[in-house]
Amino acid sequence: MRLSVRLNLSLVAGVTLVSVGIALYQTQSETSALRRDLERHAALLAESLEKSAAPLMAPVSPAPLQVLVNAFQNRQRLAGVAIYNEQAQPIAASSGLAARLEEPPRAYLHSRFFRSRGQLMHVYALPVVVNGAPAGTLALFHDAAYIEARQRALWKNALTGLAMQAALIICLTLLILQWSLRRPLRRLTQWLGEVRRGSAGATPELPPEDSFGPLSREVAQLATTLHAARAAAQEEARLRDAGESQWTAERLRAFVESRAGHCRIFAISNREPYEHIRNNGEVKCSIPASGLVTALEPILRSTDGTWIAQGTGSADRETVDARDHIRVPPDSPQYTLRRVWLTEEEEHGFYLGFANEGLWPLCHIAHTRPLFRAQDWEQYQAVNRRFADVFLEEAAGETNPLVLVQDYHFALVPRMIKEARPDARVAIFWHIPWPNPEAFGICPWQRELLDGLLGADLIGFHIQSHCNNFLETVDRALESRIDRERFAVTRHGHLSAVRPFPISVTFPCGDPPAAAVEDRLALFRNLGVDAAMLGVGVDRVDYTKGIPERFRAIEMFFEKFPSYRGQFTFVQIGAPSRTHIRRYHDLLEEVEQEAARINGRFEAGAWRPIVFLPRHHSHREILPYYRAADLCMVTSLHDGMNLVAKEFVASRADEQGALILSRFAGASHELVDALVVNPYDTGELAEAIHRALAMPPEEKRARMARMRAYLREHNIYRWAGTLIHELISLRLDRPEDRPAPARLLARAG
Repeated sequence: MRLSVRLNLSLVAGVTLVSVGIALYQTQSETSALRRDLERHAALLAESLEKSAAPLMAPVSPAPLQVLVNAFQNRQRLAGVAIYNEQAQPIAASSGLAARLEEPPRAYLHSRFFRSRGQLMHVYALPVVVNGAPAGTLALFHDAAYIEARQRALWKNALTGLAMQAALIICLTLLILQWSLRRPLRRLTQWLGEVRRGSAGATPELPPEDSFGPLSREVAQLATTLHAARAAAQEEARLRDAGESQWTAERLRAFVESRAGHCRIFAISNREPYEHIRNNGEVKCSIPASGLVTALEPILRSTDGTWIAQGTGSADRETVDARDHIRVPPDSPQYTLRRVWLTEEEEHGFYLGFANEGLWPLCHIAHTRPLFRAQDWEQYQAVNRRFADVFLEEAAGETNPLVLVQDYHFALVPRMIKEARPDARVAIFWHIPWPNPEAFGICPWQRELLDGLLGADLIGFHIQSHCNNFLETVDRALESRIDRERFAVTRHGHLSAVRPFPISVTFPCGDPPAAAVEDRLALFRNLGVDAAMLGVGVDRVDYTKGIPERFRAIEMFFEKFPSYRGQFTFVQIGAPSRTHIRRYHDLLEEVEQEAARINGRFEAGAWRPIVFLPRHHSHREILPYYRAADLCMVTSLHDGMNLVAKEFVASRADEQGALILSRFAGASHELVDALVVNPYDTGELAEAIHRALAMPPEEKRARMARMRAYLREHNIYRWAGTLIHELISLRLDRPEDRPAPARLLARAG
């Protein structure tokens, strides 16, 4: 059946149902009103007649009563009047009344409608009272056939109106659909054809009505998916043709599917990959900027895995089921996010306290004293136990699960999991530096932390020196056997491999060269700055990032090279971080004051040497700065890797721009064509800025091309694939092979 026929039939049925319902309501309402009017009229007439009949009832005078009833029989719609005595015997009745009644007239003791000889009748009965006592009954009979006639007329009019309304509505609806639906659908059909052929432009605009919202979203998602699939296929074909072996999301997924078999993969992190936030009464899903999400999602999607993370969004509780689960990604659910809820006390002790006032400054040699409090340690232990228990609950019934624990927040989790599930393959990746043994020895609970980490089968760091420091720390603090050739530690009969896995970023495929000059001028216009050359820094406002040192180097640069005044502006994108901790709050004020001081010294007219943007920026907002910048400064005082350096290089499809990179960032071990500096040396930093701006385009292109070639090969998917491969390749210890049962964490060491 054609769509137009089905649509017409649906419209006719809908209009008919609505119109019949309305007609039925109107008919019943008018019929009820007519009946009420008749009853009210009968009551008034009966009361008037009763006053005339009462004097004739004592003594009973049939002749006068008959005259009385005859006087009323010719009234409109009055069929007749009857008067009865106390024995319900008729005393007087209108002539012709008996002929209209199927039964002889009798005393009616109430008001009612009834049917007689096929006609609708109404009777109203009223007692006749003489000297305060009932002496008989007066009954008025009305012909109610006109009510039924009115009903038939109403139905006739309603059905006639129904036919006209149905015809009019159908015509108007078809015209409206022709105008508002067929044209957008025709555009959509043409666009889908272009998508299929690979020549599609922007997504066609659909009408703004709410009903088109889901279709618009699905169409946009379809376009994105098809574009990504086509780009992935083209890239795979290019790589095969070129004999290259670049890792992609699809290759990573296929690799995990082939290696993991039926094993499910679980990820444990403090930060969740998807966050639900209530904004202006509406729940929206946001994706925190994180390379970790990019790396782990293909792994979890390939095995329908589970990501266990703290729920922090304002609407997170509203979106989970009874078991705190939600399927993600929202547009195409392929794995499960299990949210864990922390109290405010746990959040302060575990996260702000032990993790970020203790372990963070302990592992970063940035001259900030770590704070260790017993109550924070208790919360850290409790939260680690909570996450381990959640994993055990989620993995119940799973055989040989793979667990990827992330970062310094969960140093105790590997041991907790391994003791309960020896069959689980457990890896932990430590995303921050590992200090030398003397520095780590400051922590009062170093032995418990090390024992917790050594519960993992695989422990990963960014660079080899961090692996070396970890082995040295274990050797000094714990009773264990160190195998330096295999880079492994054996403790309580369990072997833990220690490996470097330099984390990376995605590498764009087929990006067109950016119009850097035009983009740069547009950015300056938006910032209200008049300049020709752009430098950029992107950091959390953290004391490990060296932002004040960077600003002082820029000040010295303008002192030594005054010709760049009015020409070069440095934009610092700085997301405020952990401002509940006093050190971070004070640092934000220090950075703002330094920028204001230097600007006050050098700014002239519409030019400023430094623009500080203290808010969170999405990757999409940052990308134009990367692509337009003459230089990017990454001057960390101490960093595990620092992905900003790699993001900048990956974004430069034009192979221009220069990277100034701290020797204390892990990225400096890979991006050797950057201008590597000591961030503490203000003079060296100032010279590096001048060298980057004065560098010939050919040298910039050569340096950037080599760094991009390295990142193309060593991208985030290779990091994840290597980590998974190493974990799956490890031989698991059998419990019976161990010399003694593992001791409890509290007795570790």
